[in-house]
Amino acid sequence: MINSAITIPELAAMKARDEKIVALTAYDATFAQLLDESGVDVILVGDSLGMVIQGHETTLTTTLDDMVYHTRCVARGAKRALLLADLPFMSYPTPERAAESAARLIREGHAQMVKLEGGRSRTETVRFLVGQGIPVCGHLGLLPQSVYQMGGYLVQGREDRSAQTLLEDALLLQEAGVGLLVLECVPATLGEEITRALDIPVIGIGAGAGCDGQVLVLHDLLGLGSGKRPRFVKDFMAGAGDIPSAILAYAQAVRNGSFPAKEHSF
Repeated sequence: MINSAITIPELAAMKARDEKIVALTAYDATFAQLLDESGVDVILVGDSLGMVIQGHETTLTTTLDDMVYHTRCVARGAKRALLLADLPFMSYPTPERAAESAARLIREGHAQMVKLEGGRSRTETVRFLVGQGIPVCGHLGLLPQSVYQMGGYLVQGREDRSAQTLLEDALLLQEAGVGLLVLECVPATLGEEITRALDIPVIGIGAGAGCDGQVLVLHDLLGLGSGKRPRFVKDFMAGAGDIPSAILAYAQAVRNGSFPAKEHSF
C-alpha cells in the first residue's frame, strides 16, 4: 500500500525519476476510495460524467453544478490521490469567469487542480488562474468540448502542420504556467515528442506509451457501456475476477509500460 499523499511537485518529481503516473476518472466516493486504495496517483473528475453517468452523447451538457457535486463526492473518498476536476463547457470563456468557476471547484468541490481544454487561445486564462494561486492542467489533441467544431472524435496531429501546432501549443501552455498536461488521441510518435519537449508531466489517453502517465475513463477500463470501444481502451475486467483486481492490473500495466501497447495507440 502506498500511503503518502500525491502533490503537484511530486508528479513533477515522478517525471524526473521516469516513474509512470497512473490516473483514472471517478465520479463518486465509493469508486474514489477504491482507486485511492489501489494506489492511483491522480483521480480525474471528468466532464465525461455527462456521457457515462448521465447518458448524454457528448460532454457539452455537463454543468458547473454537476462538476462541483461530483467533485465533492469524490473528495470524500480520495485521501492520497491528487484530485483533478474539469472545467466544463463554457465555464471559462474569460479569465475572470474561469477564476470564478475554478474557485467553486476548489472551495466547494475540494479539487486540488482544474483542467481546461485548448492551446494558445487559453494562455491568458492560464496565466490569470495561476496568478490567483489556482493550479491548472492543460488538455490538447482531441478536445471533447470542441467535438462539433472538430467534426467528431477524431485523432489529431496526423499531419506535419497540425503536429507542429500541437507541440507549439504545449510549450506555450507550459510557459503560461500549467503544471500538468493531458494529451488525447494523437499519434504515439507525437505524444512522445511532446512529452520529451516539456518539463511538466504529460498524461496520455490514446497518445502512446511515450507519455509520462496514462488516464482512462473508469467505466471503459471495466468494460462497461455499449457501443464501439475506442482503440485506446483495454478492458481490464476481462479475466480480472473483480473490480479491485482490474484497477490494480491497470495500475501495474501503466507502471511497467505494458499499457498502452501498440494496438492501443495511433
